[in-house]
Amino acid sequence: MDDLKAEAERVVALAKSKKLTLLTVESCTAGALACALAEAEGAGEVFHGGFVVYSKENKSFAIGVPVEVLSKHTAVSAEVAKAMAVGGVERSPADIAMAVTGVAGPDPDEDGNPVGLVFISAATRDGRVLEERLALSGDKAAICNAAMTAALRLAERLVT
Repeated sequence: MDDLKAEAERVVALAKSKKLTLLTVESCTAGALACALAEAEGAGEVFHGGFVVYSKENKSFAIGVPVEVLSKHTAVSAEVAKAMAVGGVERSPADIAMAVTGVAGPDPDEDGNPVGLVFISAATRDGRVLEERLALSGDKAAICNAAMTAALRLAERLVT
């Protein structure tokens, strides 16, 4: 938890110094990444908020993840994480969107993806996109905290 808080503080400070704004698009973390950012000092100047798109239907409806991508790759995939981040930037005034999709547990998802499989992505308004596959372990809280910290680190790479 301390890593998450420190990373959120670092990303907010960096975004502020570069005059960039942030957004989250979350599935398995269900808004917790947005909360972590909102608690960071200076968040009011750089954080626009977030989308919680827990279901496949809402990933498509709210963020524009193509149904074909969800069908072909499942909701827990690099392709969906990327589409979530890009969709977040397209549907907000933010400069950078961070996306998290995965299986935090306690059971595999309906497509058979294992607990601990998480994909993160970060996208910028100017078209840069980073994504990463994570294989995490622990309980749901540990998986979510590790995924959020990794997503913040990915966004940090785009800010610097």
